[in-house]
Amino acid sequence: MLGLRHGAYCVGCCWALMALLFVGGVMNVLWITLLAIFVLLENVLPFGRKFAALAGIVLVAAGAWLLSMGMF
Repeated sequence: MLGLRHGAYCVGCCWALMALLFVGGVMNVLWITLLAIFVLLENVLPFGRKFAALAGIVLVAAGAWLLSMGMF
């Protein structure tokens, strides 16, 4: 029962990362490496929360730019 609860917590917490790793892993191992480095930096750096927030802002801006350019 403990394993089921922990598994459900893990999926609920990290479902987006799991989806990215699945799609990235099927497409290119480089993306998995980049995501792993990002997670490592987020957890190891003393300013990890600020790093993650800045990365989120940059990624949202890049996505908005791509949408505005009609690339997707």
